[in-house]
Amino acid sequence: MTDSNRPIYLDSNATTPIDPAVRDAMLPYLGERFGNPSSSHRYGQEAHRAVDNARRQVADLVGASPREILFTSGGTEASNHAIKGAVLTHHPEPGHLIITAIEHPATVEPCEHLKHFFGCEVTVLPVDRHGLVDPDAVRRSINPRTRLVSVMHSNNEIGTLEPIREIALIARERGVLMHTDVAQSLGKLPVDVEELGVDLLTIAGHKLYAPKGVGALYVRRGVRLVRFMDGAGQEDGSRAGTENVPYIIGLGKAAELAESSLPEATSQLRALRDRLEGRLRAAFGARIAVNGHPERRLPNTLNVSFLGQIGSEVLDAVPQIAASTGSACHAGKVTESPVLAAMGAGSDIARGAVRFSVGRFTTAEEVERAAEILIGALR
Repeated sequence: MTDSNRPIYLDSNATTPIDPAVRDAMLPYLGERFGNPSSSHRYGQEAHRAVDNARRQVADLVGASPREILFTSGGTEASNHAIKGAVLTHHPEPGHLIITAIEHPATVEPCEHLKHFFGCEVTVLPVDRHGLVDPDAVRRSINPRTRLVSVMHSNNEIGTLEPIREIALIARERGVLMHTDVAQSLGKLPVDVEELGVDLLTIAGHKLYAPKGVGALYVRRGVRLVRFMDGAGQEDGSRAGTENVPYIIGLGKAAELAESSLPEATSQLRALRDRLEGRLRAAFGARIAVNGHPERRLPNTLNVSFLGQIGSEVLDAVPQIAASTGSACHAGKVTESPVLAAMGAGSDIARGAVRFSVGRFTTAEEVERAAEILIGALR
């Protein structure tokens, strides 16, 4: 989806473009189908049916029941609702939470909020050099006050896939709720709530070719959460506020497209990622290092360190490529990725890290051209 005047987009983990089919599904609800789903007349009924259909589409993608899907303003709200809602159900008794050292801020900050304002204890588990957490470390950390374990399904920087099923089994054995954030995994890999065994699951629309500003939270039937927003009774009384109908329709359509494209999408993304990785390895050899687990990682994600370089300066040298960096240099000081630091990466690796992430609309020609540009600029 690029033209000759725009950079090659290799930053799909940051956000994805809206799929044209998603846009087309949304347009009527930005126009003549403007009704409020809570209204009893034809306009409201039309909107209500559309929201129900989108809820079913999202549920189908993750193997849930439609009644277990709550629509939110995005992944951050979904994770906040899961974490705070699960712990504050037991308020005023302070609870205990378990997370890992490489979680997204949307998980870390709600835990910090609970720690600061409600006296909750937060255990932050280390990861190994590939970014994997040890399920036995979770087992050892659970205590009688533990309310929730929250571990991301895949890391947004390095792509490492965590052992969610094993951790969820441990949590269930101990009567503890399990939350995972699948924002980066959905649409790239199969995700099924029953197979994973989780109680709570975060979805972000803009990682799935839907608009920014919409997401969803899966809540296993029978799990109680404190309401995230007070007001009227929308979302079965769990989240007040008139539904964002056009964006919900977009998320539903995006979920339908994702379900219909698996597993072909996984193979396509992996082939593009491996092609780029192969070209860089052939050109630079020992002067690069690939970060994350060599097998257990997202099929679209390549986090590579250019040794002896600074990631932000690598990208500055190739403005024809849009990607992300794990390190940046400001006023002579280099800031390094907390994820790579948690993995014990050396300074040379952390300073030179760049993340390339391909997407649905990335072409083999673009990947080939990006490799040529990088090789030419850095040699």
